[in-house]
Amino acid sequence: MDNGNPLDFTGRVVLVTGGTKGIGAAIAEAFLGAGADVVVCGRNAPKTLPAARGREAVLVPADVRDPVAAAGLVDSAVGRFGRLDVLVNNAGGSPDADAATASPRLVEKVVALNLLAPFYVAQAAHRAMRTRPGGGSVVNIGSVSAHDPQPGTAAYTAAKAGLLALTKALALEWAPQVRVNHITTGLIRTESAAAGYGTDGGASVAGVIPMERMAHPGDVARACLFLASDLAGYVTGADLAVHGGGEVPARYLAARAAGGQG
Repeated sequence: MDNGNPLDFTGRVVLVTGGTKGIGAAIAEAFLGAGADVVVCGRNAPKTLPAARGREAVLVPADVRDPVAAAGLVDSAVGRFGRLDVLVNNAGGSPDADAATASPRLVEKVVALNLLAPFYVAQAAHRAMRTRPGGGSVVNIGSVSAHDPQPGTAAYTAAKAGLLALTKALALEWAPQVRVNHITTGLIRTESAAAGYGTDGGASVAGVIPMERMAHPGDVARACLFLASDLAGYVTGADLAVHGGGEVPARYLAARAAGGQG
């Protein structure tokens, strides 16, 4: 990023966990489009890899819940490109589960994927970034669940709340060499989540969001570009909300439905 354009990542190396599909693929494509070399990981090889400007991301299969595999993922990125500038901890997710009956195995898997895995990969990335001129940047992809829990998401909510707290703790410990920031995402329109939008194609869901639409994966990707760039060179420990304003409170929706009465 020495040509006057702070969003030019030419010569930079970016690692995106869970970067083979959905939001992660959009993030990978955004960094490729900005000139970066990009490494993505997933537990299964995708049919196609994220690509932009005639270049593809490099796939390193890894289960980031395993600390040895997480460290090996970072080592592979550094071994191939000689450096690591940006880590985007995107891998995550959880099925809905009733808190009263969720099995210990499910709870452990949800916490491992959404909290422990980002910690493990960030530790390895820090080792690669801390002694480099210019250091590095870690961006953790979180969820509104960390701030506003929903039914059926107890384990996921706890893990995402932990990820937000972890972001702030790492930012304190790793500055100034490595900046660590968090993105709070809201409802995002991806293929894998489409089944939860309802038969109206998500129109009702969009109606409770102040921006009157769900986020597109590209909205999150552009936020990652900002936080990883020199534009955010003094930003660490931050929580950037990319949720369209959150959700309109239920009492106002009820009043609207009643024609403004009450």
